[in-house]
Amino acid sequence: MDFSFSDEQQLLRENTAEFLEKNLQPFVRSIDDNGEIPENFFKKAGENGIISPLINGKYGGPGLSFMDSVIISEEIAKVDTSMATSVYYLLNTSWAYILQKYGKEELKGRLLPDIANGNRFIGIASTEPSGGSDVANITTTGEIKDGKVIINGEKMYISGAVEARKNGGGHLTLVKTDKSRGHKGITMVYVPADTEGVEITKLQNMGRMGISTSGIKYDNVEVPEENIIGKINEGFYYSMDGFNHARIMVAAACNGLSVKMLDEGVKYIKERSAFGKKLGDFEAIAFEAADLNTEIEMASLLNYKSAYMADMNDPDFYIFSSMSKLTSPQIAMDTVKKVMMWFGAYGYTRDSGIERSARGIFSYLVGAEGALNIMKMIISRAMLK
Repeated sequence: MDFSFSDEQQLLRENTAEFLEKNLQPFVRSIDDNGEIPENFFKKAGENGIISPLINGKYGGPGLSFMDSVIISEEIAKVDTSMATSVYYLLNTSWAYILQKYGKEELKGRLLPDIANGNRFIGIASTEPSGGSDVANITTTGEIKDGKVIINGEKMYISGAVEARKNGGGHLTLVKTDKSRGHKGITMVYVPADTEGVEITKLQNMGRMGISTSGIKYDNVEVPEENIIGKINEGFYYSMDGFNHARIMVAAACNGLSVKMLDEGVKYIKERSAFGKKLGDFEAIAFEAADLNTEIEMASLLNYKSAYMADMNDPDFYIFSSMSKLTSPQIAMDTVKKVMMWFGAYGYTRDSGIERSARGIFSYLVGAEGALNIMKMIISRAMLK
């Protein structure tokens, strides 16, 4: 069993880190303060093949692997620790993959090249005001009539709606096309954010300020039938496939954040003195650092296995991606919390940047590609089937 990265992957990590240091790091504070990632960042990232790396060469993308995509996700989270850029990357990577896998050729040819070069956003719209985990019971409807899909309903807590309208793009939207069939009556449809009848209301989050969270209302929204992804009434399965793969990127971002926070914390406790000793000389702190380092390493290895299994098309990969989504956000939150406590009062200030990480990582604890108890349900069902 080989646990090493290839020379190409090592170079990908180094080049990605260098690119982000130059093109993202200078804007990290302003992204959180102003609530916006610089638009030209996406275009530059597209030029470097790191905004939607799973898109293959046929559509202008680099055609990288899931393991490669995990490497990029980790590096993004190390730089923008608010998690905003990580969320943008996660959506463009995972849902472009679903579009590429199931979409009609005309739609893929029209959308994927712009997604790959950073000129178009793509996300997922599944969560509704009644909740996000119970996808089977969505109420947004899609009536197929005269070559069009007519959509009515409401989605809530949708990431990237403002960016999609501003920068171009839209969401793979789940609609009920057969109310009598439960989850077997759901269809996935690509809905551009600038379509007539789409109303976007931005919500105010506590963190990850650089990417919007919104409610979206659909009032007799009409899109061409060609925008249906895959087959009618099979959208539930496409969305589950997307979420299973997206969880790998979520875990990677959490692991990247954990590495960055621990590195900052260890640097601090090696330099900071109290009671005549370096903080790192106190076993209470040094042992915490040892525990965190071990947990982060375990979480990273688990997620690398998830990415490997996804690349191998192993049918059980979803179990391990769920394990990663269950584990990595909790370890990241614990890392941020303990490092903030090492820093003391300074860790609580905005100048330290740690509070920015705490606000951002919470979004992956409360939901984002599945709540933690949903991960436990998936894992336990796989064990007991």
